[in-house]
Amino acid sequence: MARQTGEDIVSTDPGLRTIRTPAVHGAPTVDAALRQLLQGTGYRARRLPGGGYRIERMAAPPARKPLPPPAPSAPPPAVQDPDIVVTASKQRITLLRYPGSLTQIADRTALPGTATGTLSDAAHQVPILQSTQLGAGRNKVFIRGIADSSFNGSTQAPTSVYLDDVQLNYSGPEPGLRLYDMASVEVLEGPQGTLYGSGAIGGVIRLSSNPVNLHDVATAATVGVTATGGAEPGFDLAGMLNLPLLQDMAGVRLVGYHIRDGGYLRDVGRQLGDVNRSDTSGLRVAARVAPGDGWQVEASGAGQWIDAADGQYAERIEGALARRTLLAQPFDNRLLFGRLVVSKDWDNGLRFVSASGITGYDTRETFDATPRSAQGAVLGPETIYRANHDKQLLSQEARLSRSMANGNSWVAGFTVVSDRDVLTRSVAQAGRDISIVGVTNVTNAVSGFGEATVALTPSLSVTLGGRYSSARTDGNPSAQARPSSFVKGRMTRRLDPTFAASWRLASDLALFARFQTGYRTGGLAVAPGIGRVTDYKSDAITVVETGVRKLRRGATGLAASGSISAAWWKNVQADLITQRGQPYTANIGNANIVAVEGNLDWVPVRGLHVLGAFLFTDNYVQGPIANLSRRNNRRLPETPPFAAHAGLSYAWESARAQPRIGVAADYTGRSLLGTGDFLDVSQGRYWTADAFAAMRIGKAELSVTLNNLTDRRANQFAFGNPFSLSLRDQLTPLRPRNVRIGITTGW
Repeated sequence: MARQTGEDIVSTDPGLRTIRTPAVHGAPTVDAALRQLLQGTGYRARRLPGGGYRIERMAAPPARKPLPPPAPSAPPPAVQDPDIVVTASKQRITLLRYPGSLTQIADRTALPGTATGTLSDAAHQVPILQSTQLGAGRNKVFIRGIADSSFNGSTQAPTSVYLDDVQLNYSGPEPGLRLYDMASVEVLEGPQGTLYGSGAIGGVIRLSSNPVNLHDVATAATVGVTATGGAEPGFDLAGMLNLPLLQDMAGVRLVGYHIRDGGYLRDVGRQLGDVNRSDTSGLRVAARVAPGDGWQVEASGAGQWIDAADGQYAERIEGALARRTLLAQPFDNRLLFGRLVVSKDWDNGLRFVSASGITGYDTRETFDATPRSAQGAVLGPETIYRANHDKQLLSQEARLSRSMANGNSWVAGFTVVSDRDVLTRSVAQAGRDISIVGVTNVTNAVSGFGEATVALTPSLSVTLGGRYSSARTDGNPSAQARPSSFVKGRMTRRLDPTFAASWRLASDLALFARFQTGYRTGGLAVAPGIGRVTDYKSDAITVVETGVRKLRRGATGLAASGSISAAWWKNVQADLITQRGQPYTANIGNANIVAVEGNLDWVPVRGLHVLGAFLFTDNYVQGPIANLSRRNNRRLPETPPFAAHAGLSYAWESARAQPRIGVAADYTGRSLLGTGDFLDVSQGRYWTADAFAAMRIGKAELSVTLNNLTDRRANQFAFGNPFSLSLRDQLTPLRPRNVRIGITTGW
């Protein structure tokens, strides 16, 4: 109703989301529509002096039997504000009033009939996101061109990923969690040092899972089969079960899935086909207790296991879908996650949240390190290189916030983080397995933060905030992980401020501006050479941006947003690789980045939906490596100067089967593997097209999806094996043309 009328409609009562209401018909005013909508629910709408409405629980709400859940139907036209408030802001700020760039990944694609993927899969159709393509669980995701390196190492990730209120990653790649049963995926663009602390220098991606429903039993299931041209087939299975244990007081929600991604690459050296098969299995369990008086306790756990049989890179000399190696290069990944959130809501808008989390993330990688010539000839004995990463992240945050009827809001709290990152490495040759130097880093950080938004007028609001952080990373250079003998690391103390403003020009149109900073801690890392380590410094970023946002009013119309930003990045940390294939970490210098982005979401008539998005970026690096390189090689990695997405779909909403069809096209410009002449390896510069069709059969939906319609052989990522990188011959091809047939149902 807020979207259709342009009114601000707010509530601080967590029970409101569980109330089911009938449709509204024939209401002449917003007041009348709200009365009709809330009749018999135990809630009422109170008109606010400054405009808008507040939904409140009545003093003595009558008992009301919830309506049965409606039969699944075709989703309504996608909108830019499905949850009314920006959850990741940690305050109840509406999207129109939020003073910064934000993208909601849900509904940004015109292809709903696909197997649910990871964040790096979503980056293909979201231009503000960039991703490496080593494989699920090994990929790094970047936001709006803030990209440090194409390689995984010891540095803190520039993009922080959160599952609900708890951080999933600290260093290295994003965990590759499959996005099943998610209510929303929000991308806060630009550094978020004030609200999220160190590491969020590129932005924050918040995954919000669907909450436990305390009222109704619900189930859902999806099954799909994928056929790839000239390659191995794949499949995906997923299910959800929601069970209320005590009506309106306690319940549980279970989600499970298994995905087989069929292989499509040949290894001519071992005379094998479809070598890059991978399997992903996952389970999530959530419990929720609402004892009353505004209190709520949520506990959840997740586990995901990825087993990739081999690398997913090819070599040009062998063909677009082939390579030559002496041995398999498998990858295993295990993610374990737990969270406990206790919250309390008061009727005056005050809210308390305590969120505790633990994440364990272990990876096992194997590479063929056998010396070879540019023509593929073997120059030495068979050599196997193994790298194991074991990570454990503990986090605790407590915060108090309040949202008031006059548009003012504030949040204050503290965060404690402890991260342990252990890298162990070994080389096997001629039956001998030799451990080589690794690194253990332990980071402990504590910080306090606060942010307040003040409505100077009904249209103009100003946001001020800051976070003071103290962090230290201690390191241990060793072949085996040990708990003692640490080398004292660098102590980092910082104040990260926020200044922002939002000016509401109309009920559906606003301008915004923002100034924000962020940083990453330093640490200890492997250095070039055998048996050496080095200390790398903290880096920091400052970003200014301004933009405009328009929401759609009603079921049809235009929603759009656009912004321009400039970033100054000092002492850029980067995980790199030597010409002999050995990893190391260094501060490569300073970078300046300019970005222009735009999004369009248009429903000209009911059923017809048009999507469009683009990102233009330009950057320049100055530092020890860049200054010794050719001028056109002084760029950040993984940052194409232009990327775009377009989608068109139509749904026959009044038809019994509610059929839908759609097409999408994406373009990714040329980017480089890294800064400097050695890593000046081209990738990208390709476009793809996809299509889908879907229809309802009773309570089920049958879908057919075609990906890579033109069967392109483009290079997504020019890296797969560090020991043959110097040959400049590696590429990661797109999956050949493939079709998925799936069926989804729910009760």
